[in-house]
Amino acid sequence: MAELAEFALIHALQRRLQSAPADPDTLLGIGDDAALLRSHGVLAVALDTLNEGVHFFPGTDPADIGWKSLAVNLSDLAAMGAQPRWALLSLSLPQIEPGFVEAFMAGWQSLATRHGVQLIGGDTTRGPCSISVTLLGQSAPQPLLRSAAQAGDDVYLSGCCGEAAAGLALRRGDLELADANARTHLLRRLDRPQPRVALGQALAGVAHAAIDVSDGLLADLQHLLTASGDQGAELELETLPESRDLHLAAPTLAQRRQWQLAGGDDYELLFTAAPADRAAIAAAAATSRTPIARIGRLTPDSGIRLLQNGIVQEPPATGWRHF
Repeated sequence: MAELAEFALIHALQRRLQSAPADPDTLLGIGDDAALLRSHGVLAVALDTLNEGVHFFPGTDPADIGWKSLAVNLSDLAAMGAQPRWALLSLSLPQIEPGFVEAFMAGWQSLATRHGVQLIGGDTTRGPCSISVTLLGQSAPQPLLRSAAQAGDDVYLSGCCGEAAAGLALRRGDLELADANARTHLLRRLDRPQPRVALGQALAGVAHAAIDVSDGLLADLQHLLTASGDQGAELELETLPESRDLHLAAPTLAQRRQWQLAGGDDYELLFTAAPADRAAIAAAAATSRTPIARIGRLTPDSGIRLLQNGIVQEPPATGWRHF
């Protein structure tokens, strides 16, 4: 019976995906033991897993789970400057519920269509609710690497960090917010992050190093600095972008800084580039229609130094930990 249910699910997925644009390099997609792809050049490959109770709450809208499971992988490829192409999806569910799968795939496909991602296969199994996605894309000729930051680089950040953490506080019931529009926006930032794929592609060959902000701004900056030879950084906290909704959720500067620096789940791009390339970086942001801010610089001494209007600040608690 489980095998019959799996085949019924596969056929349902095939029907839903029939309207997706065909990729001429997909020689064989869903339905056989493996997909067949025609590859041109170097492939970028990323994999992420989302588990119920760890990465999303029980009862979360399946459409949001579908969106986010693809978005977190797209964000990894964005940090490399790669072009997304194909995805493999593994679903573990306590039981196959057609309504859950239909809503999940609706959320998935709305984001996949936006970025030209074709689902080419995967697996289903019975077990605790867990989603694993493998995403394949075409590497840029000069891929962005977290290990390529150079001494004296400027440090940049896309978008506004901290909003997803505010959304998490709302979802947990730790925060009350009267403004309905702000509440909707912050929850959406948690449930449906916007991967900065176009910005990553525009930065390839211009920026030196990049990483997506999933664990928190400070934690991910430290990952980049460590990978780049234990360099240091100095951040000017007054330059961190702050939205109206973030202000409404956290009227105090201390709370905003906690969410901005250590909140996690933002899926913005944190990257470095030479000061001489500031005009090129601005052009990349304009081309991709992505807001960015220059928030600091790399320093010879290891570690991260935080400044608020020139005054040294204590760092908040670190960001997301996987274990």
